[in-house]
Amino acid sequence: MTPSAFYALLILGSYLIGSISFAVVVSKAMRLPDPHTYGSGNPGATNVLRTGNKLAAVLTLLGDALKGYAALFLAKALIGVEVDSWVLPAVAVAAFLGHLFPVFHGFKGGKGVATALGILLGIDAWLGLATLSTWLIVAFFMRYSSLAALISALFAPLYFIFLFGMQPMALAIALMSVLLILRHTANIKKLLDGTEGRIGAKK
Repeated sequence: MTPSAFYALLILGSYLIGSISFAVVVSKAMRLPDPHTYGSGNPGATNVLRTGNKLAAVLTLLGDALKGYAALFLAKALIGVEVDSWVLPAVAVAAFLGHLFPVFHGFKGGKGVATALGILLGIDAWLGLATLSTWLIVAFFMRYSSLAALISALFAPLYFIFLFGMQPMALAIALMSVLLILRHTANIKKLLDGTEGRIGAKK
């Protein structure tokens, strides 16, 4: 097998890993409704939490983050390259696209927050922790999960550039950030209208 063919299979494999929707998998395993059929229809931890099953939501969150981390971890282990290679950025984007447009679930995926965090942690632990810290700070003070995700998405490429300089991975992270922001279009409208739900607020 040529290196190009191997890299292509690696990128495809990353997309397939990302395509595993843990919201759907966990819901089926715990005999909960399909997350596409209630609430926001988004197959993510926040929507799964609407069932009242906190364990299912936590497992969904961890699973979606772990698959992003696993895709980068496996790629780095198999090809043994640093973050300045074009292959790892492609793997990162492929795993993220898998979550957004999962082939196993009719291409109806989530917003990508947990998976993006897992990918960032897989790229570099400090990068992931810096982005997670941004989410926690914004969420704590502003009490908007969506706003925390949006601001974290804006800062993630900047954190990478600060840590490693302008490399191909910075462009990959910027692309993921743009896609994540686009997936939050409805949330942005609610934030502007003042109708977005706050963390911990009663319905």
